[in-house]
Amino acid sequence: MGIQIWLVGDGLTKEEQIKASKGTLFIPFSQFPPKRLRKDCLYLTPPAMMSPKSFQNIDSCENWLPRRAMSASRVAGVIHALEGWNVHECGNTMFNIEKIWEASLHHGFRPLTIPT
Repeated sequence: MGIQIWLVGDGLTKEEQIKASKGTLFIPFSQFPPKRLRKDCLYLTPPAMMSPKSFQNIDSCENWLPRRAMSASRVAGVIHALEGWNVHECGNTMFNIEKIWEASLHHGFRPLTIPT
């Protein structure tokens, strides 16, 4: 059997984690990462990007991210402000993802790489 990949939100329970197979990869789609209860599983952080080198006084926005990293939701807010977009994304309403991605790269944000 191959590796199991679980997309998890804020509601992931201890009981659900216990049921996961050894080696399961937990990928959060919520703002907060799941609690790391299993040493035999891999936990990723929520989507994040590295801030531009031009940004000053950046440590980290969340204590589970490395220095200069910002969660994707915070990056989106910065990009909306820098671009002057007056669009509110809520529920099923989604702005043009490709346009946001290109704008984030244009402003110096880079994908967060995970060391292997």
